[in-house]
Amino acid sequence: MNGSYHSVRRVFITGTAGFIGFYLARVLLAEGFRVHGYDGMTDYYDVELKKRRHAILLSNPNFSADEAMLEDREVLDAAIDQFRPEAIVHLAAQAGVRYSLENPHAYVSANVVGTMNVMEAARRVGAGHLLMASTSSVYGANEDMPFSETDKADTQLTIYAATKKATESMGHAYAHLWNLPTTMFRFFTVYGPWGRPDLALYKFVDAILEDRPIDIYNNGEMYRDFTYIDDLVRGIRLLIDAVPERPEGGVVPAGDSLSPVGPFRVVNIGNSDKVRLLDFVDAIEDCLGKKAIRNYMPMQMGDVPATWADASLLQNLTGYRPQTDFRDGIARFVAWFREYYGK
Repeated sequence: MNGSYHSVRRVFITGTAGFIGFYLARVLLAEGFRVHGYDGMTDYYDVELKKRRHAILLSNPNFSADEAMLEDREVLDAAIDQFRPEAIVHLAAQAGVRYSLENPHAYVSANVVGTMNVMEAARRVGAGHLLMASTSSVYGANEDMPFSETDKADTQLTIYAATKKATESMGHAYAHLWNLPTTMFRFFTVYGPWGRPDLALYKFVDAILEDRPIDIYNNGEMYRDFTYIDDLVRGIRLLIDAVPERPEGGVVPAGDSLSPVGPFRVVNIGNSDKVRLLDFVDAIEDCLGKKAIRNYMPMQMGDVPATWADASLLQNLTGYRPQTDFRDGIARFVAWFREYYGK
């Protein structure tokens, strides 16, 4: 049912200067893949961090990259045409739930228009598998947990989530129309070394070390399915080989999110464990040996009180399930943070 694409040796990744793209590129390069990266180096957060990530990748002779925006179709097309990838992993996006309240146009431009450009290029070069990042935020106001890929997801609460759901719909249409094998993965609160400075763990560690207060929303009654970066990219790596196929006679196996009308599938990548935000903060304090100055706040507009992944489909497809305990992941992040910033 799943098919397989073991001959893949050339992978084009968008967002390689970003947190997840950097890790995925490192994993593939370590396996001997040729990887071509593409990143816009936007200033949404510290560009120096992005440059450091790219510099590490560029030290490998099997890595090459273009620095340009997804919306720049001519540059994107030329890069993909020249590299002729067997698989494309589209991770680049305008990220951040909260920033989407301030600058919604950036999300439509990067996430919808940019993704359209990637999909069209993948169709044109006949990529064997297109994999694209979505988010747990598409589950929106859903309250039945853990979230399953077969749940309806029609109640997004932010423009960020709405643009990601739009890319899922666009991906399905292209899979159906052009028989383009497409896998969408929904990420759940990814964290780890080299992470984004706008993510909670990064902000909390930085603030605690500098004796600044941390904002804890919904008075701490928040739950997240924290997914360690190594686990996440392991899931992506294995899904590259799990190529969806149009089901025979439109019959989809129970529990599979495979489309009945095209080679298209949605897969959660999460730790399958909801962690209370206050327990997460406690673990950071334990790791730093220092208490946080806690500023309890009401729920932020567009946010959700809980996320929790059902990752059984990922396990069924790949035999793999993320399982890093959040305390271990926090310790690894803190060790990196102290070394990187000399704190």
